Formats: sequence, C-alpha cells, structure tokens
Amino acid sequence: MATKPTTHHSLGLIAHLARVTHREAEALENERGLRPRHYVVLTLLRDHGASTQKGVAEALRLDPTNLVGALNDLEAQGLVTRRRDPEDRRRHIVDLTDAGADELAANERKLAEVEDRVLGPLSDDEREVLHALLMRAAGGQLPPGACAE
Repeated sequence: MATKPTTHHSLGLIAHLARVTHREAEALENERGLRPRHYVVLTLLRDHGASTQKGVAEALRLDPTNLVGALNDLEAQGLVTRRRDPEDRRRHIVDLTDAGADELAANERKLAEVEDRVLGPLSDDEREVLHALLMRAAGGQLPPGACAE
C-alpha cells in the first residue's frame, strides 16, 4: 500500500528564503563594513545583556575562534567592550556600548525593509504566526546559562 506523499516539506523553502534574505542583508550599505554576523552579536548583547565570550559563542553556536574575530572588529569600532571577569581573570565579559546600540538600531531599520520585501506577500497576522512558529522550531530560547545578565 502506497503512503500519501507529504505536501508540506518546508526545509527547501526555508533555505531559499534564508539565501535571499542573507544576500539582501549582505548588500546593505553600512559605513562600518559590518556583516550580519556582527549584528547577531550586537543583538544578543542588547537582548540578553553582558556575557562571557564563551557564553556568546555557545549562544550563537559559533566556534570561539570565529567569535574572537568578530569581537575584535566590533571592539575596534567601539561597539562592544571586553573586560576581564573579576571572578575569573581568565574569562572576558563582553558588553554592548551605546554606540553599538545605536548602530544596531540603524541596521534594524534597514533590515526591516529587507524583511518587508521578502515577506511582503504575508499579512501582519501571518508574519506574527510565522515568527512564533520559527521561534518554537528554533527552541524559542538560548541554551540555559549561555548569557549572564
């Protein structure tokens, strides 16, 4: 007996939308030369507060070596600060600066335009449902303890 084929395979569509969105986000003009990975770090710090470098790497599922490069770029531009953890001098605490928060806000306005182009066919209610479903599929939260407040 043949099984009914599934008609709602979504991974291909998700991958396609991710490529389109990534390409448009990469094309955004920014005077600082920042890339989407930089903005992901800034967003994490804004939304969850200061964190250890290890916590940021774990939360973003990045290799710590790749994160150090992004943090070096951000710190050189005054968008984040790194300081030794007073409780463990081997660790660094990363925090968002006011300039970093301002840069992130400006970028989010540009990204909203990209999102409007990509998700334009959806109503506001459909976008809200899509966002909720994607959050649920992604686990809805960062790994426990990944970012210290």
